Amino acid sequence: MVNPVDARVARLATVGADGRPHVVPICFALDGDTLYTAVDEKPKATRRLRRLANIEADPRVEVVIDHWDEDWSRLWWVRLSGEARIVEHDARALELLQAKYPQYRDQPPAGPFILVTIRRRSEWRT
Repeated sequence: MVNPVDARVARLATVGADGRPHVVPICFALDGDTLYTAVDEKPKATRRLRRLANIEADPRVEVVIDHWDEDWSRLWWVRLSGEARIVEHDARALELLQAKYPQYRDQPPAGPFILVTIRRRSEWRT
């Protein structure tokens, strides 16, 4: 079984009102059947992010966490399917994200936070 907990980046896919997928890289933390991510201070064109609007309209999301290596015997990916919800603040999310990413200790994400309840997990590895 692949353990994606220590991976540094994932990709969050949401569904737009037009039915088209929208995918963005995210920093994340996993705790049991919940994935946490936050809107942070990295530069963005706007604070009204499409991923938030998409989740508000349709909470179904998928997250892909993967590992690339020139040695293809070390490749793996995990896909998490679930429902997301948006909260303005979540102490557990902040705690986990700060423990994983030193940058968040220096500049805590202001939020909002996205909490994904994982309903299905699939994975592949060589």
